[in-house]
Amino acid sequence: MSRRIRASRVVPVIVLALALGAGSVATAGTAWAAKKKKNDKVSTAVEKPPKATLSETGSTLLYPLWNIWAPAYQGKYPQVSLTTAGTGSGTGISDAASGTVDIGSSDAYLSPADNQQYPTLENIPLAISVQVIAYNLPGLTAHLKLNGKILSEIYRGKITNWNNSAIASLNPGLTLPNLPIVALHRSDGSGDTFLFTTYLSDQDPNNWGKSVGFNTSVQWPSTPGELAEQGNGGMVSGCKATPGCIAYVGISYLSQLLGDGLTYAQVLNGKGQYELPTSKAVAAESAYYVKKTPANGTISLIDGPVKGGYPIINYEYAIVNTHQPSASTAKAIRSILEWAINPKDGNSSQYLSQVSFQPLPPKLLDASLKQIAKIK
Repeated sequence: MSRRIRASRVVPVIVLALALGAGSVATAGTAWAAKKKKNDKVSTAVEKPPKATLSETGSTLLYPLWNIWAPAYQGKYPQVSLTTAGTGSGTGISDAASGTVDIGSSDAYLSPADNQQYPTLENIPLAISVQVIAYNLPGLTAHLKLNGKILSEIYRGKITNWNNSAIASLNPGLTLPNLPIVALHRSDGSGDTFLFTTYLSDQDPNNWGKSVGFNTSVQWPSTPGELAEQGNGGMVSGCKATPGCIAYVGISYLSQLLGDGLTYAQVLNGKGQYELPTSKAVAAESAYYVKKTPANGTISLIDGPVKGGYPIINYEYAIVNTHQPSASTAKAIRSILEWAINPKDGNSSQYLSQVSFQPLPPKLLDASLKQIAKIK
């Protein structure tokens, strides 16, 4: 199934006035420069943008962060207006490719087919995010241990009840309910689907990997009571309304998930350990992949052989065409992306902590800056 699937309905579009105020720390006409110091921090400055109207759409996992970033950027840079929408990563990629929007957001990097068809598109890492495996088991708040093979069995309809012996054997001492499992999946082209199905393919290559595979959209096997939901918000609300549900959810919806009485699992990593998505576990996983990340940012961060690492993490990407219709539009796009990855601005804990994201390390900042500089 093609990954270019447009969502049938979208999160309401928010129009935000963004602008550049006096006192910008960058010189007009120059991208901000990154320089590593002895303490491995990056010194940055943001390019002053001209008046422009920009649009962004895509990842519902990144959408809450855009809604935090936009008003903050607005306080500094009033002459740029931005519309944002959460429509799914598949739409973010396709709309950026077609020129429907200026910035596409995606949890998934561009595929080889994308790169061949759209050679001027870049996937620019903006931050590091996480996916959790959520469930609704009334009366049970423990963080169950779950692995890719069991999740594959659930999503292939082979394990259909929560008190199944395979789940029980991983969770001794817990009384699991005699309750049917209802598997939720995304109906839209979704980076979260890409992450989840990549994990299943890696941990269960002979079954999930060969029969279903991974992508932003896949042909889901039929399971009892299965539900298809729109966006991360739909996954959370659908799971809340469905005792016995299981769902994969972006961590930016963690507060909503917990507020709705759901919880999430300890997940098996590539070292055979069960880990929760703590900041320490995410940092361990990302550290392993940073040195392996190529200059174009295209890499899966899933299920590495990392002691203490949480196995379902990803770079959040801006999908942008390096060939823009005007120099002023290109300059405005460069400015907002420079601001977003600046460790003193959008990549600071002030913003990222609100959605449980982690900042890009210095090496990735350098690489993202080089990609941003290509936007002309």
